[in-house]
Amino acid sequence: MKTMTALCVGLAFAASAAHADAFSFASLKGKARALASKPYQGSKHTLPKAVADLTWDQHQSIVFKHDQALWSKLPSHFRAEFFHLGMYAKTPVEIYEVVDGKAQLIPYSKRYFDYGKSGLDHKKLPADLGFAGFRLHSLTDWQRDIVSFLGASYFRAVGSNMQYGLSARGLAVDTALPKPEEFPVFTRFYLVRPKKGDDTAEVYALMDSKSVAGAYHFTITPGEPLVMHVDAAIYPRKAIERLGIAPLTSMFQVGENDHRAAWDWRPEIHDSDGLAMWRGNGEWIWRPLTNPATLHFNTFSDENPKGFGLLQRDRDFDHYQDDGVFYEKRPSLWIEPVGNWGKGTVDLTEIPTIDETFDNIVAFWQPAQPVKPGQELLYSYNMYWGEKMPESSPMAKVTATRSGIGGVVGQKRDHYSHRFVVDFQGGIFDMLPLTGPSGLKADVSVSSGKVELVSVRPIAGHKGYRARFDLVPGNDTAPINMRLYLKKGDKALSETWLYQWTPPPMQARDLNTPNLNQ
Repeated sequence: MKTMTALCVGLAFAASAAHADAFSFASLKGKARALASKPYQGSKHTLPKAVADLTWDQHQSIVFKHDQALWSKLPSHFRAEFFHLGMYAKTPVEIYEVVDGKAQLIPYSKRYFDYGKSGLDHKKLPADLGFAGFRLHSLTDWQRDIVSFLGASYFRAVGSNMQYGLSARGLAVDTALPKPEEFPVFTRFYLVRPKKGDDTAEVYALMDSKSVAGAYHFTITPGEPLVMHVDAAIYPRKAIERLGIAPLTSMFQVGENDHRAAWDWRPEIHDSDGLAMWRGNGEWIWRPLTNPATLHFNTFSDENPKGFGLLQRDRDFDHYQDDGVFYEKRPSLWIEPVGNWGKGTVDLTEIPTIDETFDNIVAFWQPAQPVKPGQELLYSYNMYWGEKMPESSPMAKVTATRSGIGGVVGQKRDHYSHRFVVDFQGGIFDMLPLTGPSGLKADVSVSSGKVELVSVRPIAGHKGYRARFDLVPGNDTAPINMRLYLKKGDKALSETWLYQWTPPPMQARDLNTPNLNQ
């Protein structure tokens, strides 16, 4: 049998054709289907104690040597580097290179890494330790990566700002239910060797977990935004109560609309500030994110959605004042379904957090049809990572949400109310006069309570309009859902603002009434 050497240029190992297997997406789907037909095994790998005990700083000091990158000696637009196991990434993944339809395992080697100040004696590490994941670099910047797959089925990417932020997952299982959430894991990756001049990289992945197995195909095209096309084949082992397709994970601690955890010196701390939805009926929705005191789970019914995503709309450095992590540069992520997804819901989970290092926001599509064992569920979608999204509402957009005590300044308050202030800009508002009557009205509806003092007025200093209203809650503390948009006559001129607010208990409803007799 003819021997093939240097199958993986830039990673110095020899491979024989006898160990290279035929590979295709069809064969990967066959592996996933076969996995799903058997009881879940899981990984029985145990990290060496020295690796398992690494601190954050020690683990961060282990770096992959750039000159050992996959495809570094080829005329390729891409290179791949691998992550070392340790800290939160404790389960090794198998990584293969695919060349001419043949997949060859890339074995772990200590010589790929600089162990820095980790304290690890690499001579004592097992020869088959394995990798934690990988990242891709493109020819525009060989030092900073554009895509990273690391831990469970998590991955993330960057646009032209080269700034990481929110993450995505291959699949979400039983999120925000009164039982432990399940985290499906990518166990194998297949990296297709790019041909000369290719501007798109291809990655395949095999997924496994207690409830489901799956096969994924990613095509990745860098740019602004970075475009990632995903084909997913999902094979349930058992019935799944809540299946999340195209799940997004982000962080929201403090924003202009939510100061519950605002003890930091920075005015805003978040990777994303809102959930955007383009419904199947053409309506555009903006739901500002919150950091609630208790877990909040909301569902938004739809049929054949045109898109949804977690966005970072606020791009003003002055609103964050963080010159270390640059929240104003964090990418947005938009999901564009390919084909009809039928009936279902866009689900939003908001989890209380007191620390910006923990992701507390999850959004995904949940199909309406029950998920049963033995099915093949096929989903295709495009992911857009960056500042410039491919689609946006042609109408005026929500640019800020603020709230505070209601009532009229200078007048005695005789009842409790909470004021909501929503700013809109863009669309036809760029052409409307900011002086004189505009004819604009705010259409406000709430799930409970009473609305009063509704108004719409121009925003001084820039082209836009501000809607204001006070909400008088009932005597309980049940969350209240609100809906607002601006219209002229019967024609909507803005996207729809959705919000959820939890009234304080009766004993905490301070009227803060001024003493008008002084």
